[in-house]
Amino acid sequence: MPIYEYECKGCGHRFELRRGIADRDSEVTCPECGGAHPKRVICTFGTLLGGGGCAPTGGGATIGGG
Repeated sequence: MPIYEYECKGCGHRFELRRGIADRDSEVTCPECGGAHPKRVICTFGTLLGGGGCAPTGGGATIGGG
């Protein structure tokens, strides 16, 4: 299942959820304030070239593991 990043429209809290592709975003609530309908945001990640696989980062992306 993919991991999606959301941002609450009310308090601005960012959080990640593991959700199926068919799951609807309307069912998501903010774990910080309980606000309904947070916005899905674009999340970047880096890859480990030559090492295989990928390693998620905390917000920015570093290509090549460095």
